[in-house]
Amino acid sequence: MNDTLVIVPTYNEAHNIGRLIDILLSLDSGVDVLIVDDGSPDGTADLVKQKIADHTGRVHMIEREGKLGLGTAYVAGFKYALSKHYTYICEMDADFSHNPSDIPRLIETVKSGEADVAVGSRYSKGISIVNWPLSRLILSYCANLYARFITGLPIKDTTAGFKCIHRKVLETLDLDKISSNGYAFQIEIHFRAWKAGFTLKEVSIIFKEREEGVSKMSRSIVREAVWRVWSLKFKSIVGSL
Repeated sequence: MNDTLVIVPTYNEAHNIGRLIDILLSLDSGVDVLIVDDGSPDGTADLVKQKIADHTGRVHMIEREGKLGLGTAYVAGFKYALSKHYTYICEMDADFSHNPSDIPRLIETVKSGEADVAVGSRYSKGISIVNWPLSRLILSYCANLYARFITGLPIKDTTAGFKCIHRKVLETLDLDKISSNGYAFQIEIHFRAWKAGFTLKEVSIIFKEREEGVSKMSRSIVREAVWRVWSLKFKSIVGSL
């Protein structure tokens, strides 16, 4: 078993998941992979099971019934990682919007002690996003400005879903208190880690819009993020975070 686990939530990612797993397993850093699949009807889980058979001990899967949400998928993955004694726990999307070749840089940032949470950032050096329509780019950029203003987070990409976290961060946080699901989940993880005294560092990446499958963005995800930052701020003020 390696000391690093990459958690990848999936829903209908049959076009991407096999290739992604192969690339992750080929990284020089040496990582294991955990897929958290929400009952994908397109056969994603079956493809993962074949990879599990081909790579015993390095590919794992949690199968869930139905779409239970991104946040609960990551929390399930975090608990699995802690129970299996992984030291470095990574998050990434299955759709290749996150480049797997950036994983070693994120891991090294945490392993070297530069940070407790290394955030793959789209905004730390200008705007590093490819193939997004202008409307979505404006929405994302303004949402991050809004979240930073309300929460005070010391990072520019508060909604980043590409990161490496040292296990001590997840051991400190009460994972059962995390209730966000969409992009708000990423804000909440960053905020709770920061408020707990851990260091966050942005690592510049190039984010590329998915080529296969369908985006999971929805209005409800945006609405959740808008009000969740106020909830987190209020809880931190009254000491109930």
